[in-house]
Amino acid sequence: MDCDLNCKISTEVSTFINVKITRDVNITLYRFIDYFKGFEKVEAVREIFGDQTEELLNRLKVEFVSRRGYMGVDEQDGHLIVSAYYLKSGSERDIYLDIVHELVHVKQCMQGQKLFDHRYDYVDRPTEIEAYRHAVKEARRLGMTEKQIYNYLRTEWMSEKELARLAKAVGVEHDLQANSP
Repeated sequence: MDCDLNCKISTEVSTFINVKITRDVNITLYRFIDYFKGFEKVEAVREIFGDQTEELLNRLKVEFVSRRGYMGVDEQDGHLIVSAYYLKSGSERDIYLDIVHELVHVKQCMQGQKLFDHRYDYVDRPTEIEAYRHAVKEARRLGMTEKQIYNYLRTEWMSEKELARLAKAVGVEHDLQANSP
């Protein structure tokens, strides 16, 4: 999270087959608190960062990308990456829960944990289970039913068996037949 507002990706210029590729490009990062207001007061977020919540959220940067998808954390410097499409089209509740989930990854990154440990399937990764547990706890606080939470956990890259495994790992009751889309 110590990256400046404009991170340089590379400073070298490459010449290949009579073309010139400038590789010194800026990626614009914005202050998290300028786009996501009030999170420093959210109990679920304060549980993640404790007494350092305001300071860390003030320093946290966010990058908006034009590709479809959801959101994630850059493992190199811990900034949040958010799909502008998802921000515009996703449900407000899902976006909120995803931010809680991703803020857990921000903390994990700060602690030096490997977020993308490919020794594990996505649904079995300890970092994902921890992040989903926080989101599930907040979903319950919001009054979501187990079925709604189960459906929140669903993504297009998970099979039904993987979804059931994740739900079990994070303590969400599920009945595959009752929860089919």
